[in-house]
Amino acid sequence: MQTTLHTSRSLYLSATMMVFTLIFATTAFAQVCPYDPRCINNPYGAGSPYSPDSINNPYGQYGSPYSNKSANNPYATDAPKLYDSEGNYRGRLSSNPYDPDSTANPYGRYGSPYSPDSINNPYGAGNPFNPSPIYVVPQ
Repeated sequence: MQTTLHTSRSLYLSATMMVFTLIFATTAFAQVCPYDPRCINNPYGAGSPYSPDSINNPYGQYGSPYSNKSANNPYATDAPKLYDSEGNYRGRLSSNPYDPDSTANPYGRYGSPYSPDSINNPYGAGNPFNPSPIYVVPQ
């Protein structure tokens, strides 16, 4: 009886900790910068689909699928650059999978999920709990 009670309590605590971890992780990840006017996740700030300089504007130079400066053009060679708060270069915000500096290149330094310099690596530069923002710098 003692062993069964101990095992039940252990399972209950494990399940409770797992649920708490999942809730905490998703809330921390979802609240990256919802009110910062410079954040591309803010639909009323820099992420507005109506702002001419937004990467979310399909008619602007940085969001158009046809512009060479766009993050959404898979053939762009002059996409916006990414820098962290310490000034370290983090690649280009590009959907070009062949550009060596693109964040969409799964084999490149800045797109690989295993590279410490990649924003796609959740244990490196792309850590969702890192309080330092990544800056998008258009050319």
